[in-house]
Amino acid sequence: MAQYKFSRSPIKVPTVKTKFRSIQTAIPAEGTEDIILRLEKVESRSMHGQIPIIWGKAKNFNIFDMAGNCFIDFTSTIFVTNVGHSNQAVTEAINKVSSQNLYSCYAYPNKIRADYLERLIKFAGSPFDKAFLLSAGTEATEGVLKLMRMNAEKTKKRRKGIICFEGNWHGRTLGAQLMSGNNDQKKWIGFEDQDIHHLAFPYPWLFKDLSPQDFLLKEINNLISKGISLEKDICGFMLETFQGWGAIFYPKDFVQAIKEICIKNNILLAFDEMQSGFGRTGKKFGFEHYEVEPDLIACGKGMGGGVPLSGVLGKKYLMDLPEVGNMSSTHSANPLVCSAGLAVLEELENNNLVEASEEKGIYLNNLLNQLKQKYARNITYIFGRGLIASIIVKSTNKIYSDSEFASVISQKCYQKGLLVVHTGRESIKIGPPLTITLEALKEGVEVIDESFKETLEN
Repeated sequence: MAQYKFSRSPIKVPTVKTKFRSIQTAIPAEGTEDIILRLEKVESRSMHGQIPIIWGKAKNFNIFDMAGNCFIDFTSTIFVTNVGHSNQAVTEAINKVSSQNLYSCYAYPNKIRADYLERLIKFAGSPFDKAFLLSAGTEATEGVLKLMRMNAEKTKKRRKGIICFEGNWHGRTLGAQLMSGNNDQKKWIGFEDQDIHHLAFPYPWLFKDLSPQDFLLKEINNLISKGISLEKDICGFMLETFQGWGAIFYPKDFVQAIKEICIKNNILLAFDEMQSGFGRTGKKFGFEHYEVEPDLIACGKGMGGGVPLSGVLGKKYLMDLPEVGNMSSTHSANPLVCSAGLAVLEELENNNLVEASEEKGIYLNNLLNQLKQKYARNITYIFGRGLIASIIVKSTNKIYSDSEFASVISQKCYQKGLLVVHTGRESIKIGPPLTITLEALKEGVEVIDESFKETLEN
């Protein structure tokens, strides 16, 4: 199916002036298409396809376009700015380091790195003893893959099998894509890793008469029937903490059953916490919802408050598997990102943002479920926890497919001063900064309500 194309030409829309939004020009703003065309001439098209807004600046939970129109942000730059856009403490931390004439020092030690890593491990708590810092989330998931397979060598597993889940997404580099469940996006690789196995994701509509544990057991038995021994051939489970496109969490007893399998068969349990870490789900890390103890987690996005910072956290015996120099990166743990990361942790803790995320998430979920009742024919599910949520939509006419219907709603929200996450699927994702107010949350959901109403009427 062809990708939905958002209008790049300015469209006259009603003006908006509220406490949190201001739309005073046509949308997109004049000059938007010119900049997009310039980029298309010199930039890979893989970077394109988003809602056509040219960001001018962003502050806390508001985005301003090039014409000064003000939008409520329900994206957090795709769950990056958990502590708010242009957070003052993060800005001051970066400025302080940059004024000391020290941007980068490769793997040579620096004090800020020591300060940050100590604080990070304290924040994460048990069972995490050490961390390895990187720049991008896909690097972190590659790191987890490497550590799981290095541990398989040490424990003398017959094969180095990893169990993943269909639909999960782990990044765009080789190992990360092999673990991901999007078959189309990894065709370029030219082969499948025969030791990476994908089980069906436990979508609630797939259970039928099965319990979550029975659903998992059925999938595991299918794997065993192919000659795979859990004890001898599997070294790790890699779970995206929730199914990314729809903010769909696993049933808790499903994950707990996975943990039991891991303990019984000497298998490591790892979570991809890219979207879910650092307070996003109302917990420090999303895996806490399942009440299990992982061996490794891969983090990024909200970790740096807007600067490129990612990492792997794990138990000491795993983190120290690589020899000196065996796992490092040019820009790992540079002073600038470590100072930003430290400020993020301080903001999360000093302002109780993890707890705030949980409380605001309950409020948001109630608002969205009221919306579901109102548009019962067009909203099939509301998913999410904390300040991550999704609206799963269904088109009831022949004009739009389900995914196009979601895109039309997203564009209508944009024209009214609200930016939501466009997934390209039958979902509208919501993930505002954890600093957003209840009043702004309510106003944002009211915009979604208006957008549904007008789209269905037209």
